Amino acid sequence: MRQFLLFISVIAVGLMFISRLFYLQIYKENPQSLFEDNAIRTVFDLPKRGFVYDRNGKLLVSNQPSYDVMVIPREVEPLDTLEFCRLLKIDKEDFIKKYNRAYHYSPRLESVFVSHLSKEDYAVLQEKMRKYKGFYIQKRSLRHYETTIGANVLGDIGEVNNRIIQNDPYYRMGDLIGKQGVEASYEKTLRGVKGIKFIQKDRFNRNIGPYKDGKFDTIPKQGKDITITIDAQLQAYGELLMKNKRGGVIAIEPASGEILAMVAAPTYDPNILVGRERSKNFTKLYNDSIAKPLFNRSLQGVYEPGSPFKLMNALIGLQENVITPHETVTCSGGYRYGNRIMKCHCSYGTRNDLVGGIQRSCNAYFASTYRKILDKNGNASEGIDVWSKHAKSFGLGEFLNNDLYVGQKGRIPDRDYYKHIYPKTFYSTYTISNAIGQGEVATTPIQLANMTAAIANRGYYYTPHVIKNIENETLPEQFTKPKFTTIDKKNFEPVIEGMLQVYEKGTAASLQVKDIDICGKTGTVENFAIIDSVKTQLTDHSIFVAFAPKDNPKIAIAVFVENGYWGSRFAGKVASLMIERHIKGHITRTDLEEWLLRHSLENEYAKPYSGEPFKINGYTTLQLVEEKEYQRLKEKLSQINKTDG
Repeated sequence: MRQFLLFISVIAVGLMFISRLFYLQIYKENPQSLFEDNAIRTVFDLPKRGFVYDRNGKLLVSNQPSYDVMVIPREVEPLDTLEFCRLLKIDKEDFIKKYNRAYHYSPRLESVFVSHLSKEDYAVLQEKMRKYKGFYIQKRSLRHYETTIGANVLGDIGEVNNRIIQNDPYYRMGDLIGKQGVEASYEKTLRGVKGIKFIQKDRFNRNIGPYKDGKFDTIPKQGKDITITIDAQLQAYGELLMKNKRGGVIAIEPASGEILAMVAAPTYDPNILVGRERSKNFTKLYNDSIAKPLFNRSLQGVYEPGSPFKLMNALIGLQENVITPHETVTCSGGYRYGNRIMKCHCSYGTRNDLVGGIQRSCNAYFASTYRKILDKNGNASEGIDVWSKHAKSFGLGEFLNNDLYVGQKGRIPDRDYYKHIYPKTFYSTYTISNAIGQGEVATTPIQLANMTAAIANRGYYYTPHVIKNIENETLPEQFTKPKFTTIDKKNFEPVIEGMLQVYEKGTAASLQVKDIDICGKTGTVENFAIIDSVKTQLTDHSIFVAFAPKDNPKIAIAVFVENGYWGSRFAGKVASLMIERHIKGHITRTDLEEWLLRHSLENEYAKPYSGEPFKINGYTTLQLVEEKEYQRLKEKLSQINKTDG
């Protein structure tokens, strides 16, 4: 009996083993299990990234071949380290560091040992790779930026870090990923899909051919091409006008929300962040804490909006029926409250209606309007929430939910915001600076451009976006569905008329462009910095918003120039020129163009670090660029014009 039971047990165990092997090999065999098989070598075939085109079909980003030396640590055999290091142009210490990093990542998985070999180095090394077991050369594509513009728009690609690898199994050590701009925003679209080859190895760890004749192998799928909304020529022109200045420029097509230009100054050539020099060049840009070239001021710069915000207060006042277009306010050179005054440029005794208040940028008119909004029902605590709700309906004070990689919310305060400052009583005079776009109000250039587009559309906007087309895909509804403000359409007309008069005979009269009805608003924003622990006033910022033409608008724009003195001095000139170039395709106001190329603000930016005395809004400190630099800029302008032609 015991012998019979033993026999049955042996048979049962045998059947269990056979069943398990059958299950593992027949039913369970799949590519995932092959990754864990010590007898199988996995080789990834990297896809080419998708191309990037501008709105007119101009190729902006393509690919170029690159070669990486890969390593599988457990397959490395003793080698002539010094010879290998000479071929790779590294030292022994670097060799050990790279090997240990690869081994720590995984002893049996491939990873990049040395990246971005030149064609010459690749040709020399390829002949000798058979001597270095465990190492092989992998071909991949690097980015090639066909232009020197749009670094903040296009972005760049760089190596993944451990956090990315842990969060996304698609990536392995040494893989490249979009780091900024479009490359980051549309990484999954552009990157494609890796191909995989499984190689059978013998007991001596030698390759003997494709596993099961390549049954589980896959081919790479190239990334999808995308078309972005940027007009490369308008972008190049905007970057040229902002040379030797700092700030942000956003131009939007009101009818679609498409971003025509997104300038962040200062900028850099995106090609310097390609290849083996990427790390060194990125570190240099990153460590420039003064100019901050990696800081996208057009999306991330949070500034007080200044007088352009008066347009918002005018619209809210009309919507809340606390003002009418024809009601007037007398100005005495500013708005007086208590023993303080918010000065403006109106002559003493000027009577302004809504159009005149916008045209002359009257502080008294808009301070009065702001107080009427908040005090409408005798309760400023409720009034400021009503005011805040209207402003936020234009996309202010919130993320715009766009497809851009970075951004800031800005700030539109409400009663909750002020509770810690004024916990019990709250009056409209406490926040009177909000009336003129200062105080606690803060916006980004893209938010101001979007606000201007909503005004141009008489009450609605499309979420600003940089994607125009993805190969074989439709755009998300968030970019094609209009968003409506809380302001009735009828209330926009008097405000737009005021903006038109800013150009006709107001603060931007010197910036008129023949045959184009431009509606705009100048702004001058106080600028403070903490220097040696002391709050110090620096030269004011220059800001300008505009759209054109008045009817059926084609472009809405916001320009912010740091330390630019006042609205029409720098920002207004940039806006007028970019509007004319977009609408006409050429420039008639060459005098404005010449002035911007001739003048620099670099001395203003150096003041906090130079010990030079501050001269607020002075004329004598305005700096001319050196003649050599001016001629270089003129040559660049000639190239842009030639390309346009």
